[in-house]
Amino acid sequence: MRRRPPLEPRQRAKFFCFFLACVLVVLAVVGTGHLRSILGSLAVTRVSNMVNRIAAEAVGTAVDSGEIQYNQLITLEKNESGGVAALVSNMAEFNRLQAAITRDILDRLGGMSDIELGIPLGTLSGSAFLAGRGPVLSVRMQSVGSCSARFENEFSHAGINQTTHRILLCVDVSMSILLPGFRTGTEVSNSFAVAETVIVGEVPGTYTYFDSGNAMQDDAFEYSINNG
Repeated sequence: MRRRPPLEPRQRAKFFCFFLACVLVVLAVVGTGHLRSILGSLAVTRVSNMVNRIAAEAVGTAVDSGEIQYNQLITLEKNESGGVAALVSNMAEFNRLQAAITRDILDRLGGMSDIELGIPLGTLSGSAFLAGRGPVLSVRMQSVGSCSARFENEFSHAGINQTTHRILLCVDVSMSILLPGFRTGTEVSNSFAVAETVIVGEVPGTYTYFDSGNAMQDDAFEYSINNG
């Protein structure tokens, strides 16, 4: 029995291209919506992870470089007895930092405009058995985004006469993603604590603490209502 001669490299390449084209045609005809769903999910996940990393790196760079200092953002005004009477915000410094960090994030986002996704054809088929199998299909996507940053204040109790004042930097990024044949998008929001201080007030003359579940708590509440 005569054996067939092996295919030449050029013939094998043609056969592979023909096979790949057939698979793509079948997938496109049978499951266009499914393909878009998978591609969209992968693209959104990839872009979201990159945006989170970019925002964290931009804010971390600003903090490590000393650009964000609590005493440059907030001035504590005290009363005659030395207690804190008011917190005065340096709005010019807040606005400068917001603009600088927003500009830095946008510059970093510009470097991720073209991204290539590698997806096995088995994954595109929707079959759990074929997931991750087969030749890898490279899909190029483009992304463009907008960014806004704002500062927020957060106060929390740190003791009977202490209050923690924390300055948060909230970064919101909106990304538009262009894929072959359709487009999608995602919004990524992060909040970073960039500065904080503990404000110490006067020690109260009396202090009462009621543990949850203590039977005396209900009696004390009733007494305060009836004798308030």
